[in-house]
Amino acid sequence: MKQQVSPVKMPVADAIDRFIEKVGKTIAWVYVLLILTIILQVVLRKGFSSGLVVLEELQWHLYATGVMFGLSFAQTTQSHIRVDIFYARFSPKTKSIIDICGILLLMLPFVGVIFLHSLDFVYDAWRIGERSDSPSGLHYRWLVKAVIPLSMCLLALGMLAKLLREIQFLSRGKLSGN
Repeated sequence: MKQQVSPVKMPVADAIDRFIEKVGKTIAWVYVLLILTIILQVVLRKGFSSGLVVLEELQWHLYATGVMFGLSFAQTTQSHIRVDIFYARFSPKTKSIIDICGILLLMLPFVGVIFLHSLDFVYDAWRIGERSDSPSGLHYRWLVKAVIPLSMCLLALGMLAKLLREIQFLSRGKLSGN
């Protein structure tokens, strides 16, 4: 369910939203791979008494990828959970002000901190060639760790699009009688 969105087109915000939705729908296919991986692992473990460590680790990597990229998709499509105890009763203008303050004071700083700290996390994993502790586990651990800064960039873009829409709503809201 989309929240208030100004009827006036915003080419930049619209392009960002389309890009995030396209990435989100593409990344959603990791859940199909995750289900197949789980089924294969269960069949191997229960049917043949021999599961594979690589499949166990792959499950976590696929799940993490889906969740991390799903954050920006949920933000863009307004499908995230929102606590509406007071917010639902506010006027559209008040909601926009709250959203703008929340984005600028809470979300963007949080995303920025996660992004900046994850860069060293990914670089160190790449630099030392981090891999699974298990000899038969996955190599290139930096690949799954790289999901963190990439997904935070996508989330920041989604927040920027939302911010642009809210600012536009406030600036045009007075003209349209809101």
